[in-house]
Amino acid sequence: MSILIALVPALAWGSVGIVTTKAGGTAAQGIMGMTIGAIILGFGTLAFFVIPNAGMDYAFNSRIWIVGFISGLIWAVGQVGQLIGFKKLGVSIGNPLSTSGQIVGNALMAAAVLGEWHTGRMWFFGVLSIALVTGGALLTTVRDKNAPAETNPERDFKGGVSAVIVSTLAFMMYFVLPNLLNKWGYISDAVHNQNNGLDYMTAIVAPQSVGQILGALLIVAFYFKETNNIMKSGTARQVITGLVWALGNVFMFISTGNPDVGQATATTLSQTGIIVGTFGAIFILGEHKTKRQMGYILLGTVLVIVGAILISKLSVL
Repeated sequence: MSILIALVPALAWGSVGIVTTKAGGTAAQGIMGMTIGAIILGFGTLAFFVIPNAGMDYAFNSRIWIVGFISGLIWAVGQVGQLIGFKKLGVSIGNPLSTSGQIVGNALMAAAVLGEWHTGRMWFFGVLSIALVTGGALLTTVRDKNAPAETNPERDFKGGVSAVIVSTLAFMMYFVLPNLLNKWGYISDAVHNQNNGLDYMTAIVAPQSVGQILGALLIVAFYFKETNNIMKSGTARQVITGLVWALGNVFMFISTGNPDVGQATATTLSQTGIIVGTFGAIFILGEHKTKRQMGYILLGTVLVIVGAILISKLSVL
């Protein structure tokens, strides 16, 4: 059951690209809609789960709110870095770089800093599983050499790679910060471990959504310069995208707090959503792929699935 819960983010986040494309609107409206959806689900989780189960004092613990708020702001930095990277590199290059970077960074951070991998055997199979998922993710984005070359007048390889690196580091810290601050002693074990970590990780989500929406407003105002488009229908439609993304986020943090799953496994499994996104784009959005590309996609899918199964079994290896 724990692994099934840990796979919810893959399903939700893998669907985001499909939902946001169907919803339409600008990139700025997409970010605003995403964070509005996040804040709706965040405060819904607070009101209907955290407060009834953990109480008001726990739900509004100042340290939990500070950690969650900072985590949300860091997410916003990661989001704008990813957007800049995609703009300068193109999505076909930027997306696999970002995905593989997050897989490696998050898993190794959790294994090395949080100490989730205790034995040499776990490290061996953990690194192998990361390599399989990363390799599979890269294969799903292979271009056909006979396809027309993409033209990108804003191409800047060095600047794009730098933006993706900043984005990857930010997304890594957004994931790991709640557990890292427990390891550093800012969040006590009593608070962190209450109800096997479930109360803490669900309490994080509401203040995190506040940081996310504030960060999104700053992005829209200073990067996109589209504040006049915020209140239009495109943003309202994109709230659905936000709810889908936020559902994955809630289950992601539940899984990272679950000692039977852990940060390294949860973050790696979450990135298997690239399978959902790839096949959804082909069969729902109608994106064309050549026979050569489909061959790589199928091979990449197999590698991602094998890697996901392997990392889900680390505790028994």
